[in-house]
Amino acid sequence: MTGRAHVVRRILLAAVLALLAVLPVQAVSAESEVAIPARSSFVVRPATAEHVALLRQGGLVLYMRHGATDARFPDRIPVNLDDCDSQRPLTEQGRVQLNMIGQYFARLNVPFDRVITSPFCRAVESAGRVFGADRVEVDVVLRYTAAMPEEEKRPAVVRTREWVSRVVGEAGLNRVVVAHGPNMAELMDYMPPEGTMIIFRPLGEQAGFEYLASIEPPHWPALLRELGLE
Repeated sequence: MTGRAHVVRRILLAAVLALLAVLPVQAVSAESEVAIPARSSFVVRPATAEHVALLRQGGLVLYMRHGATDARFPDRIPVNLDDCDSQRPLTEQGRVQLNMIGQYFARLNVPFDRVITSPFCRAVESAGRVFGADRVEVDVVLRYTAAMPEEEKRPAVVRTREWVSRVVGEAGLNRVVVAHGPNMAELMDYMPPEGTMIIFRPLGEQAGFEYLASIEPPHWPALLRELGLE
Protein backbone atom coordinates (compact mmCIF):
# COMPACT_ATOMS: atom_id res chain seq x y z
CA MET A 1 0.00 0.00 0.00
CA THR A 2 1.44 3.43 -1.00
CA GLY A 3 1.78 6.28 1.46
CA ARG A 4 -0.97 8.24 -0.28
CA ALA A 5 -3.38 5.31 -0.18
CA HIS A 6 -2.66 4.76 3.51
CA VAL A 7 -3.44 8.40 4.27
CA VAL A 8 -6.71 8.22 2.31
CA ARG A 9 -7.75 5.06 4.18
CA ARG A 10 -7.08 6.71 7.54
CA ILE A 11 -9.12 9.75 6.56
CA LEU A 12 -12.08 7.59 5.50
CA LEU A 13 -11.94 5.55 8.72
CA ALA A 14 -11.86 8.70 10.81
CA ALA A 15 -14.88 10.05 8.94
CA VAL A 16 -16.87 6.86 9.56
CA LEU A 17 -16.03 6.88 13.26
CA ALA A 18 -17.02 10.53 13.55
CA LEU A 19 -20.36 9.82 11.88
CA LEU A 20 -21.08 6.90 14.21
CA ALA A 21 -20.29 9.08 17.20
CA VAL A 22 -23.00 11.58 16.35
CA LEU A 23 -25.69 9.10 15.32
CA PRO A 24 -28.23 8.23 18.09
CA VAL A 25 -27.82 4.78 19.54
CA GLN A 26 -31.08 2.83 19.39
CA ALA A 27 -31.75 1.05 22.64
CA VAL A 28 -32.85 -2.57 22.37
CA SER A 29 -35.77 -3.16 24.65
CA ALA A 30 -36.75 -6.50 26.09
CA GLU A 31 -39.87 -6.37 23.93
CA SER A 32 -37.82 -6.15 20.73
CA GLU A 33 -35.73 -9.19 21.58
CA VAL A 34 -36.70 -12.68 20.49
CA ALA A 35 -38.83 -14.13 23.26
CA ILE A 36 -37.31 -17.15 24.96
CA PRO A 37 -39.86 -19.31 26.77
CA ALA A 38 -39.31 -19.16 30.50
CA ARG A 39 -38.62 -22.39 32.29
CA SER A 40 -41.58 -23.53 34.31
CA SER A 41 -41.38 -22.57 37.97
CA PHE A 42 -44.03 -25.10 38.93
CA VAL A 43 -42.88 -27.62 41.51
CA VAL A 44 -44.57 -31.01 41.25
CA ARG A 45 -45.61 -32.43 44.61
CA PRO A 46 -45.71 -36.26 44.49
CA ALA A 47 -48.75 -37.68 46.22
CA THR A 48 -48.26 -39.38 49.56
CA ALA A 49 -50.32 -41.59 51.86
CA GLU A 50 -51.67 -38.38 53.41
CA HIS A 51 -53.13 -37.29 50.08
CA VAL A 52 -54.71 -40.69 49.56
CA ALA A 53 -56.29 -40.39 53.01
CA LEU A 54 -57.81 -37.07 51.96
CA LEU A 55 -59.17 -38.64 48.78
CA ARG A 56 -60.78 -41.40 50.80
CA GLN A 57 -62.67 -38.74 52.77
CA GLY A 58 -64.12 -37.28 49.56
CA GLY A 59 -64.70 -33.72 48.45
CA LEU A 60 -61.64 -33.44 46.16
CA VAL A 61 -61.16 -33.34 42.40
CA LEU A 62 -58.97 -35.80 40.55
CA TYR A 63 -57.95 -34.44 37.15
CA MET A 64 -56.26 -36.92 34.83
CA ARG A 65 -54.53 -36.28 31.53
CA HIS A 66 -55.29 -38.99 28.96
CA GLY A 67 -52.79 -41.79 28.37
CA ALA A 68 -49.75 -41.87 26.10
CA THR A 69 -50.51 -40.98 22.47
CA ASP A 70 -48.84 -41.37 19.09
CA ALA A 71 -47.62 -37.93 18.00
CA ARG A 72 -47.05 -39.20 14.45
CA PHE A 73 -50.81 -38.94 13.92
CA PRO A 74 -51.94 -35.47 15.08
CA ASP A 75 -55.53 -34.32 15.19
CA ARG A 76 -56.86 -33.29 11.81
CA ILE A 77 -57.95 -29.68 11.52
CA PRO A 78 -60.86 -29.25 11.82
CA VAL A 79 -61.20 -32.27 14.05
CA ASN A 80 -64.20 -34.57 13.74
CA LEU A 81 -65.24 -35.60 17.24
CA ASP A 82 -67.33 -38.44 15.83
CA ASP A 83 -64.38 -39.96 13.98
CA CYS A 84 -61.64 -41.38 16.20
CA ASP A 85 -59.47 -41.96 13.12
CA SER A 86 -59.23 -38.19 12.69
CA GLN A 87 -57.76 -37.73 16.18
CA ARG A 88 -54.39 -38.40 17.78
CA PRO A 89 -54.66 -41.97 19.10
CA LEU A 90 -53.44 -43.74 22.20
CA THR A 91 -50.47 -46.01 21.63
CA GLU A 92 -50.69 -49.70 22.47
CA GLN A 93 -48.11 -49.11 25.20
CA GLY A 94 -50.29 -46.27 26.45
CA ARG A 95 -53.29 -48.59 26.64
CA VAL A 96 -51.29 -51.15 28.61
CA GLN A 97 -50.13 -48.43 30.99
CA LEU A 98 -53.70 -47.17 31.45
CA ASN A 99 -54.90 -50.66 32.31
CA MET A 100 -52.13 -50.88 34.92
CA ILE A 101 -52.99 -47.44 36.32
CA GLY A 102 -56.58 -48.59 36.60
CA GLN A 103 -55.46 -51.56 38.70
CA TYR A 104 -53.28 -49.33 40.86
CA PHE A 105 -56.07 -46.81 41.38
CA ALA A 106 -58.55 -49.52 42.38
CA ARG A 107 -56.24 -50.49 45.25
CA LEU A 108 -56.53 -47.00 46.72
CA ASN A 109 -60.26 -47.44 47.48
CA VAL A 110 -61.00 -43.86 46.50
CA PRO A 111 -64.76 -43.11 46.37
CA PHE A 112 -66.05 -41.36 43.25
CA ASP A 113 -69.20 -41.29 41.20
CA ARG A 114 -69.19 -40.07 37.62
CA VAL A 115 -66.18 -39.37 35.43
CA ILE A 116 -66.35 -36.19 33.34
CA THR A 117 -64.35 -36.49 30.13
CA SER A 118 -63.33 -34.49 27.12
CA PRO A 119 -65.16 -35.55 23.94
CA PHE A 120 -61.88 -36.56 22.31
CA CYS A 121 -61.54 -40.31 21.82
CA ARG A 122 -58.21 -40.57 23.64
CA ALA A 123 -59.76 -39.03 26.76
CA VAL A 124 -62.93 -41.14 26.65
CA GLU A 125 -60.94 -44.35 26.17
CA SER A 126 -58.49 -43.41 28.94
CA ALA A 127 -61.37 -42.74 31.34
CA GLY A 128 -62.97 -46.07 30.54
CA ARG A 129 -59.78 -48.05 31.00
CA VAL A 130 -58.89 -46.46 34.35
CA PHE A 131 -62.26 -45.74 35.97
CA GLY A 132 -64.78 -47.91 34.09
CA ALA A 133 -66.71 -47.11 30.92
CA ASP A 134 -70.03 -47.15 32.79
CA ARG A 135 -68.94 -44.09 34.82
CA VAL A 136 -68.04 -41.90 31.83
CA GLU A 137 -70.00 -38.72 31.02
CA VAL A 138 -68.76 -36.69 28.04
CA ASP A 139 -68.68 -32.91 28.29
CA VAL A 140 -68.52 -31.60 24.71
CA VAL A 141 -67.23 -28.20 25.87
CA LEU A 142 -64.20 -29.76 27.59
CA ARG A 143 -62.16 -29.81 24.40
CA TYR A 144 -58.44 -29.94 23.66
CA THR A 145 -57.23 -26.33 23.71
CA ALA A 146 -53.75 -26.46 22.15
CA ALA A 147 -54.81 -26.31 18.49
CA MET A 148 -57.56 -23.70 18.97
CA PRO A 149 -57.46 -19.92 18.43
CA GLU A 150 -57.68 -17.81 21.59
CA GLU A 151 -61.36 -16.97 21.26
CA GLU A 152 -62.42 -20.53 20.39
CA LYS A 153 -60.54 -22.16 23.24
CA ARG A 154 -61.85 -19.81 25.93
CA PRO A 155 -65.03 -21.86 26.64
CA ALA A 156 -62.91 -25.01 27.11
CA VAL A 157 -60.54 -23.22 29.49
CA VAL A 158 -63.46 -21.80 31.47
CA ARG A 159 -65.10 -25.24 31.66
CA THR A 160 -61.85 -26.87 32.81
CA ARG A 161 -61.57 -24.33 35.61
CA GLU A 162 -65.21 -24.89 36.59
CA TRP A 163 -64.75 -28.63 36.98
CA VAL A 164 -61.67 -28.32 39.21
CA SER A 165 -63.08 -25.38 41.21
CA ARG A 166 -66.73 -26.31 41.76
CA VAL A 167 -67.34 -27.75 45.20
CA VAL A 168 -68.21 -31.45 45.08
CA GLY A 169 -71.86 -31.74 46.02
CA GLU A 170 -71.99 -35.43 46.82
CA ALA A 171 -70.85 -36.08 50.40
CA GLY A 172 -68.00 -38.55 50.73
CA LEU A 173 -67.30 -38.68 46.98
CA ASN A 174 -64.69 -37.15 44.69
CA ARG A 175 -65.10 -35.71 41.21
CA VAL A 176 -62.99 -37.24 38.42
CA VAL A 177 -62.18 -35.30 35.26
CA VAL A 178 -60.25 -36.76 32.31
CA ALA A 179 -59.05 -34.30 29.69
CA HIS A 180 -55.86 -32.75 28.30
CA GLY A 181 -52.53 -31.35 29.43
CA PRO A 182 -52.77 -27.98 27.63
CA ASN A 183 -56.08 -27.28 29.40
CA MET A 184 -54.28 -27.59 32.71
CA ALA A 185 -51.35 -25.50 31.46
CA GLU A 186 -53.86 -22.72 30.78
CA LEU A 187 -54.82 -22.71 34.46
CA MET A 188 -51.39 -23.01 36.07
CA ASP A 189 -47.77 -23.31 35.03
CA TYR A 190 -47.87 -27.09 34.73
CA MET A 191 -48.01 -29.40 31.72
CA PRO A 192 -48.62 -32.82 33.29
CA PRO A 193 -47.17 -35.85 31.49
CA GLU A 194 -49.66 -38.12 29.78
CA GLY A 195 -51.33 -40.47 32.25
CA THR A 196 -50.82 -38.14 35.24
CA MET A 197 -53.46 -37.72 37.95
CA ILE A 198 -53.61 -34.35 39.71
CA ILE A 199 -55.32 -33.86 43.06
CA PHE A 200 -57.13 -30.56 43.72
CA ARG A 201 -59.13 -29.12 46.56
CA PRO A 202 -62.02 -27.19 44.96
CA LEU A 203 -62.63 -23.83 46.62
CA GLY A 204 -65.70 -22.73 44.69
CA GLU A 205 -66.07 -21.21 41.25
CA GLN A 206 -65.18 -17.73 42.51
CA ALA A 207 -62.21 -18.72 44.68
CA GLY A 208 -60.79 -21.34 42.30
CA PHE A 209 -58.81 -24.36 43.42
CA GLU A 210 -55.83 -25.50 45.45
CA TYR A 211 -53.22 -27.82 43.99
CA LEU A 212 -52.43 -30.64 46.41
CA ALA A 213 -50.33 -33.26 44.61
CA SER A 214 -49.74 -35.31 41.47
CA ILE A 215 -49.41 -38.99 40.67
CA GLU A 216 -47.28 -39.16 37.54
CA PRO A 217 -47.09 -42.66 35.99
CA PRO A 218 -43.59 -43.54 37.31
CA HIS A 219 -44.64 -42.58 40.86
CA TRP A 220 -47.24 -45.31 41.32
CA PRO A 221 -44.92 -48.06 42.69
CA ALA A 222 -43.47 -45.75 45.36
CA LEU A 223 -46.94 -44.59 46.43
CA LEU A 224 -48.25 -48.15 46.68
CA ARG A 225 -45.21 -49.19 48.72
CA GLU A 226 -45.79 -46.30 51.10
CA LEU A 227 -49.38 -47.45 51.52
CA GLY A 228 -48.35 -51.07 51.97
CA LEU A 229 -50.37 -52.06 48.92
CA GLU A 230 -47.64 -53.50 46.71
